[in-house]
Amino acid sequence: MLNINTYRIMFKNFNLSKRLLSLGMAAAMVSMGACVQDDDVTPEEEEEVEADRWVTLAGAFMGETAGDGNGGTNIYAVSFEDAINPETEIDVFNDGEPVKSNRTARLQVSQDGGTLFNIAYGGENGGEYSKFDIRGGANFVQEDVTVNISQYAGTSPRWSKLYNGDKNGIAVNVANIAANNSEDGNPEEEFKYYRGTATVLDLDLQETLISDYKTYELPLTEEEELAGHVIFRLDAPVLNQAGDKLVIGTWMRKYNPATGLTESEWDRLGTKSLVVDYPSLENPTLITSTQANGDCSGYRSNVNQLADDGYIYQATTRDTNGSHILRIGSDNQYDNTYALSLDDALGLTDTYVDAWKYVSNGIGYALIRHGEEDQGYVVRMDLNQKTASIVQGLPDDPDVRFNQFQSFLVSGNDLILPISPLGQDGNIYILHSQTNEVTKGAKLINQPGNHFIGAF
Repeated sequence: MLNINTYRIMFKNFNLSKRLLSLGMAAAMVSMGACVQDDDVTPEEEEEVEADRWVTLAGAFMGETAGDGNGGTNIYAVSFEDAINPETEIDVFNDGEPVKSNRTARLQVSQDGGTLFNIAYGGENGGEYSKFDIRGGANFVQEDVTVNISQYAGTSPRWSKLYNGDKNGIAVNVANIAANNSEDGNPEEEFKYYRGTATVLDLDLQETLISDYKTYELPLTEEEELAGHVIFRLDAPVLNQAGDKLVIGTWMRKYNPATGLTESEWDRLGTKSLVVDYPSLENPTLITSTQANGDCSGYRSNVNQLADDGYIYQATTRDTNGSHILRIGSDNQYDNTYALSLDDALGLTDTYVDAWKYVSNGIGYALIRHGEEDQGYVVRMDLNQKTASIVQGLPDDPDVRFNQFQSFLVSGNDLILPISPLGQDGNIYILHSQTNEVTKGAKLINQPGNHFIGAF
């Protein structure tokens, strides 16, 4: 186990050659983000994080109800060394900088921790992409160039940064779901389906422009559509290891064809993902898992994770048998011989993954709740052995919530995770994935009704 002093020595003594290599790689980046290099894509956070890297903490203010996160988002940046130091105190809500967003902002940060990317979620500036230079504390300097994607992907777009050297982000949306014989169509025509218009948009993060976008309908099978099934939402885009396909999660919905009303209880289909060519965004194809029936769109964080073994691992939610971890292979199809059931592995009922992150060597961590409980728990998963266990040494409090959690920071084999009960002070925790040990880092000062939603 590495203690805090070990971390300080390790990060202070990073050799010059590694820094020069990092600078050389940055200088060699191509500014146009629409093209993908020939080299395979690999997860970004595979290096140890340097001590002087900024760690940005995000906290969500309450709106009308404690924990709703609708009062806006504050961010505050500290050095990595301070973040893992238990003597440090961080007051995000009093000292931090507000992020432009009507509700909880959907933030992304560059691989080196020096640049913040944001697409405003809802409100009068919803869909506006902006970029900030992170300079520590509440000092986030916005670049004077922005682009608004709302006319293509709506004012509340779902989006994720790709694992391709901070070059591109993908925003997705489904709009205008209607029956083929609705008022917008031909009322005399026999009912055949409900469909919406899906948009997949490629955003150049470096040049601050829209590289490309495509729109299409996403038809299900004839039988599924006649029963009223439809893809209601897209989210959690990820680039495969070859760099030539995007895998995008779906959220399914079912309408009653006779009444046009949504149904709350229905026989779910197998979990489905959308696969499109990259960078052309063409040839949309739906793939289906036989191992689970939950949605794979996530909520505020990306539930599709590219691992170092080349598989994309995916967490499901709203599954009738609790959340599962599925995987998609290099053929861009579900591996229907593989599934990790968290209900089975943990001996629980109705587990629900709020967010999760792959770390390294087959180990990932999931933030879950289960059954009727709202309390959040951290689960260590061995994806190779298909086992899982609740991590000990973390706050065990009924007011711990992870439902709006957005981002984890990975440093080598370690996961950096802010945790506090709702409205109470908490800490940053360092989870050592290969030993299952936990180290306590900086203290996080909280306010009534507020909660922390990520480390970037």
